[in-house]
Amino acid sequence: MPFSDRYPAWLHPDGAACQLDVHVVPNARRTEVDGEHGGALRVRLGAPAVDGKANAALTDYLAQCCDVPRRAVQIKSGLTSRRKRVQIDAPAGAVWLRLSALLQQSG
Repeated sequence: MPFSDRYPAWLHPDGAACQLDVHVVPNARRTEVDGEHGGALRVRLGAPAVDGKANAALTDYLAQCCDVPRRAVQIKSGLTSRRKRVQIDAPAGAVWLRLSALLQQSG
């Protein structure tokens, strides 16, 4: 298995892309990475879980964090759940570099 110990359990390399296990917390005061929860990256969203607003906020935020176009971020599973699988069309190393910096700021 090509998975490496240099990435957390919630980050899955997938060729030129990667997938993240994300636990979202809608209706937060602001949108931010907030550590880990149950083996997933926890992201607080300043949007309600109504009419896809939280999903849109999540994809916008992750695209901004990872410096990729919004179309490069797709929710693969969990559209109506707090637990989601998100694909980012960027190498795992680049995504980890950006998200690890945000995790250090949140801790």
